[in-house]
Amino acid sequence: MAGFAAIWAVTLVGYLIGRYGLLGPAGPTVLARLVFFIATPALLFTTLATSSLAEVFTGALAAFVLSTLIVAAAYVALAARRRPAAEVTVGTLAASYVNAGNLGIPVAAYVLGDVSFIAPVLLFQTLLAAPTALAVLDVAATGHRPSVRRLVGLPLRSPIMLASGAGLIVAATGWHPPAEALRPFELIGSAAVPLALLALGMSLRGSRPLAPGPDGRDRYTAVVLKIIVQPLLAYLIGRHLLGLDGPTLLAAVVTSALPTAQNVFVFASRYDRGVSLARDAIVLTTVAAAGTLVAIATLLG
Repeated sequence: MAGFAAIWAVTLVGYLIGRYGLLGPAGPTVLARLVFFIATPALLFTTLATSSLAEVFTGALAAFVLSTLIVAAAYVALAARRRPAAEVTVGTLAASYVNAGNLGIPVAAYVLGDVSFIAPVLLFQTLLAAPTALAVLDVAATGHRPSVRRLVGLPLRSPIMLASGAGLIVAATGWHPPAEALRPFELIGSAAVPLALLALGMSLRGSRPLAPGPDGRDRYTAVVLKIIVQPLLAYLIGRHLLGLDGPTLLAAVVTSALPTAQNVFVFASRYDRGVSLARDAIVLTTVAAAGTLVAIATLLG
């Protein structure tokens, strides 16, 4: 409860900053870019470079990936007959693509006590989930099949992916960089958590996720799958299939209960498909996750 209290308090400060326009109209965009391109890569590099591979690739990742795939398949099965393929893809992401950056890193730091739990989730989404979804959107929205070169290059254009890859390479070699060499990365990375929470709070301003519209059914389907079904599946898979317990089981369930990532809105806007569905699902899952995450941490922590 104390960890989440700090998270939501800083998020509220971010909302108030956005509400009163303290950073101007470009503030949210600049802050989000600072988090994505600078602070988060620095944090992930130092975290992974000082960890062992066994501490990064745990059973929690397996439970998360399996629950993600099942939820994604469930949404496709429920929506494929009603909506075009591009909008189904956006809805599938809304139901399964978690906010591992702006909220996942703070939750890992303050609730799980170890940022390394979120690193493999970011890698999975950057390396596999995002390129697959973008490939489907390219074909469905434009009618053109994307080149293999473009899809392979997508993760290489992500600073989070590059920093994580560099950290994993250092960890795999067993080399421990001097503290003096890591200190600049640690200093910049320490800004990732508070800046991410401020950016998250600012993004909530002006949203009307409960407004009626043609996406209502798909919106609530995605929200229920994301906030309730995915963490429940992660628990069942982790506890009864993989035999997880303690912090590893908690990490699997908490990462699966994270709300929809803002990147889903970026993808939807890029192809002009399911934009309102993505926006509303992000807001609703972010608000609902406040209660869900606290409940999970209280029951399993």
